[in-house]
Amino acid sequence: MSAPSGVPGPSAPPSYEETTGINVSYPHPYPAPEHGPKLDGKATNPPPSIGQPAPTPVAVQTVYVQQPIVFSDRSVQMSCPSCNQTIMTRLSYDSGALTWLCCGGLCLLGCVAGCCLIPFCTDSLKDVCHTCPKCGALVGSYKRL
Repeated sequence: MSAPSGVPGPSAPPSYEETTGINVSYPHPYPAPEHGPKLDGKATNPPPSIGQPAPTPVAVQTVYVQQPIVFSDRSVQMSCPSCNQTIMTRLSYDSGALTWLCCGGLCLLGCVAGCCLIPFCTDSLKDVCHTCPKCGALVGSYKRL
């Protein structure tokens, strides 16, 4: 719909300059600071504040975060925490909970004539100890159960 012929239409709102009273055509009342040397050769940088200590340099330290090593039934390449050498771990097998449970299960099935001792001869049922081949330190273990 159009506005009636004798009534003026709505006008645009006043501009920012009109509402604040600032005339942007005039220069800013405060001059912008100039950088670099002045014509008389003096620098415009302010003198250091008296009574404030000089800033101290910050030491940067690089930290290397080693990912946690997941031990399994296979040899692992790692850095030995004892001798700090890069090694492939040496594996040794010890009887653990799974070995004893298999032995007890075979006994319950009637294998009491010595067949129940088969789990003690099978490395795949034993726990695995990872040792360093250079210094002999225990670096980790893998429990089957």
